Amino acid sequence: MRLRVHVIEARNLPAMGGSGLSDPYAKLQLGRQRAKTKVTRKTLSPSWDEEFAFRVGDLKEELVVVVLDEDRYFSDDFLGQVKVPLSAVLDAQNRSLGTQWYQLLPKSRKSKTKDYGEIRLTISLSQNILEETAILAHCVSDDLASNSDKSTELQKGSSLPNIPIEISTSVSGGDEIENAMEDRLNGGPSFVNLLNKIFSVKPKDAEASAPPLSKNDGNLDILEETPSTSSELPDKQDYETDVTMSFEEQLKAFGSCHEGNKMPENLSGGVLIDQVYAVAPSDLNALLFSPSSDFLQSLAVMQGTTGLEIQQWKLENHGDILKRVVSYTKAPTKLVKAVKATEDVAYLKADGDMYAVLADVITPEVPFGNAFRVEVLTCILPGPELPDDEKSSRLVVSWRMNFIQSTMMKSMIENGAKQGLKDNYNQFSEFLSRNVRPVDSKDTAAADKDLSSVQPEQESDWKLAYRIFGNFTLVSSIIAFIYVFAHIVLASPGVIQGLEFPGLDLPDSVGEVIVCGVLVLQGQRVLNMIARFIQAKRQRGSDHGVKAQGDGWLLTVALIDATNLAAIKSSGYSDPYVVFTSNGKTKTSSIKFHTLEPQWNEIFEFDAMQDPPSVMKINVYDFDGPFDEVASLGHAEVNFLKSNISELADIWVPLKGKLAQACQSKLHLRIFLNNSRGADVMKDYLDKMEKQVGKKIVVRSPHTNSAFQKIFSLPPEEFLINDFTCHLKRKMLTQGRLFLSPRIIGFYTNLFGHKTKFFFLWEDIEDIQVIPPTLSSMGGPSLLIILHKDRGLDARHGAKQLDNEGRLKFHFQSFVSFNVAHKTIMALWKVRFMTPEQKVQLVEEESETEDLQNDESGSFLGIEEAKMSEVYSSTKPFDVLTLLDIFEGGPLEHQVMEKVGCIDYSASAWETVRVDTYQRQIHYKFDKRLARHEGKVMSTQQKSPLPDKNGWLVEEVMTLEGIPVGDYFNLHIRYQLEQVASKQKTCNVQALVGIAWLKSCKSRKKITQEVLSNASLRLKKIFSLLEKECA
Repeated sequence: MRLRVHVIEARNLPAMGGSGLSDPYAKLQLGRQRAKTKVTRKTLSPSWDEEFAFRVGDLKEELVVVVLDEDRYFSDDFLGQVKVPLSAVLDAQNRSLGTQWYQLLPKSRKSKTKDYGEIRLTISLSQNILEETAILAHCVSDDLASNSDKSTELQKGSSLPNIPIEISTSVSGGDEIENAMEDRLNGGPSFVNLLNKIFSVKPKDAEASAPPLSKNDGNLDILEETPSTSSELPDKQDYETDVTMSFEEQLKAFGSCHEGNKMPENLSGGVLIDQVYAVAPSDLNALLFSPSSDFLQSLAVMQGTTGLEIQQWKLENHGDILKRVVSYTKAPTKLVKAVKATEDVAYLKADGDMYAVLADVITPEVPFGNAFRVEVLTCILPGPELPDDEKSSRLVVSWRMNFIQSTMMKSMIENGAKQGLKDNYNQFSEFLSRNVRPVDSKDTAAADKDLSSVQPEQESDWKLAYRIFGNFTLVSSIIAFIYVFAHIVLASPGVIQGLEFPGLDLPDSVGEVIVCGVLVLQGQRVLNMIARFIQAKRQRGSDHGVKAQGDGWLLTVALIDATNLAAIKSSGYSDPYVVFTSNGKTKTSSIKFHTLEPQWNEIFEFDAMQDPPSVMKINVYDFDGPFDEVASLGHAEVNFLKSNISELADIWVPLKGKLAQACQSKLHLRIFLNNSRGADVMKDYLDKMEKQVGKKIVVRSPHTNSAFQKIFSLPPEEFLINDFTCHLKRKMLTQGRLFLSPRIIGFYTNLFGHKTKFFFLWEDIEDIQVIPPTLSSMGGPSLLIILHKDRGLDARHGAKQLDNEGRLKFHFQSFVSFNVAHKTIMALWKVRFMTPEQKVQLVEEESETEDLQNDESGSFLGIEEAKMSEVYSSTKPFDVLTLLDIFEGGPLEHQVMEKVGCIDYSASAWETVRVDTYQRQIHYKFDKRLARHEGKVMSTQQKSPLPDKNGWLVEEVMTLEGIPVGDYFNLHIRYQLEQVASKQKTCNVQALVGIAWLKSCKSRKKITQEVLSNASLRLKKIFSLLEKECA
């Protein structure tokens, strides 16, 4: 986006010279960009008529225009200034403030001078660099441009790369020249000027009180809406050609006007998609942006987007601009209602091999929607060579957010927009993969290309020796050795005295003792240097550049450099080297001596790993000889589950540790993780697990895995192995589901609209213990998972306690089938860290023929909001407090529940979860004599007063065990107990029931009807018995 400023003239400026006149000129500044006009001699009403363009980086900045009086011998005098915020320009109609007179203001309000004069400016924002380039390239003819004052300061501050800026200076040549310049500036006569000619409105020199019509008022969007009549379009032939041109012809015309333009860099918000596809760049561009393609329409249907309107591509300004407008209504979510969005889409580059398209997205209806704009850049580049000479394309989509207004919600808005864009483009990528084949890592050398710039430094033995021995220590040691040797040659043997005997010559004075000590220390330092040289020579290049072996998960790390490392040695420097560890495998870098800013440029490839790596540990050490204890310069950890793989392709990793954090040390890495087995990774992993554990594991559907990944924000390669219904024990029991995958164990629940979710790595687990059944665990055993010290801290809100050793402990109980859950968890944990001998022993111990059936078999959909239906409503002849006894856990509740077929009924005491909100747990069994099925029920109840304090609201989430398809859903019940105002001992009871489906099921409708019917009968029986007991 570019800010265009036309400095026209000024009037009534203060006089600074002795003659009562001034030599005024104007200086402009936007952020760090500066420009100035020419100097007009001896006048108080200068006329400049110069135009400038600035790149807009931050919409919170403001344009500052200062008028100065040139002084040849002293500093220039201040005449006045004006400040215009960019937000005012963006909010103006057509993004233009038009031509106005601006009052010049003093530097300080304390200034005694009241009148500083006025300056006339035209200020507007252009959409992109193409529009700005077209305007500057055609604003004036060459003979007029030659009269411009091309300031060196302006050229340095120009925001247009590789485009010389020409400042247009008006020359008195009549209305014809001015009109011609106006037409060329706008790419044709503007709609407003046409209306001027037709209706004879005020001339364009009108004051700001009546908005004037100047060159900058002509807007391209208005021109597009102008009817094409012969009187309104002098360039009728060009217009008709644009209308009849095909999309391919428009691209060629646009590309011919922008030959040699560089591809834009990725936007600062981050990369959303970076994927290679087996399709030519031109074909991929046509699929995504051609008017004849139905890709966007099909994507809108999949995403639930409505009201999609795609305008035709329009080629403007003689081929300099190719743009269109897309509008649509995004589908509503649980947090945001359906909102309308408009995208201004424009090509930045199109040469047949490379394409760049920028979309400016406006969503004014979302919360704080008027405070920001979102830009999305889509780049299509030639991909790597594929087998059989097949062409490929690399699609890179990046984004950034521009804030127009300052807001305290900036961080929340950015995070929400980032998550929304990630979800949207995940669906985009998935849908695109159905149309064109994504290129797998084994078919491409994309990572090799990215690493091609990393060239290890080839250091000779002489250079290495110079780096180690080229210091004062070695020189002083050599001098001392020569001196001592010369003394031995010149001196005669001394007389044996004291405790000496032949062959043993002891020091005869304190001075000799000191000299001997110095010589010993010098000799030790020389020996240490020799040992360091031998160690460094052996370590140098030991495994650098060695290709990975095997087939599986391939981890490649490029160590580029480091900055601000801590100084350990007395010399003020360190000898750093780096150790990488992942899945028990280690790679070590070379040593860089005597530096705090080391440059490595080394590549490490880990041998193929059968298990996907969860983390990579990084340790930076200072080398101090092969025998001394190493000193740590810092450490870090890369979590592949919490990091985007595309973001790891070029990343600065901050080091942790006291020294590293004090110095703000950072490590520059490029990390690539690929799976050479492609789409069969899930099947291969499960097959391997079955062989190691000796049991069958059911493969989950893609939809199930997608839902699982979305809950915990996991990368697409992570997949679900099993999930179990259970309770998380903290201060209170929380009902939810436990999820198991190759790298994580996670917990998720959504009770009464409050979500709790967390996960930790299998590597984080130190021990898993089985706790025998207790009354508090509802009569079933529990699992206690203990993490290593200082591990899994992101999940601390789900832990029951933090012990004295700094270890988090997680307590899970009330599993539907504890044996199945325990075996699965133990197998996944042990198999990941056991030796091959231990794995064989485990298979022999657990070689039963039974299958490890998922007790939660079916497609997991996540805990969704239940659709509530009223099943019971009645008026009772007693007050609310009496009715509430059925929820107090006393004798009345037990008596009523036992009569309706609930045996072993137990209820915990109500506990406060927040102000005026209480929660308890219930557990019972169905009496087989009264119910069709003998099953168990685990229930969580929550009560809170009604808003008018005239009653209570009781909500219940019920989990059914041992009942057919009972594990497919949770039952939600809502009781509303309200006192009748007109009668003291009368209350209304209303009960609503809903089903929250946990898995897909073909008989949903039938099951729902049966559950609602049974729930209605059961509730009627409960309240009838209550009424009899209270009578």
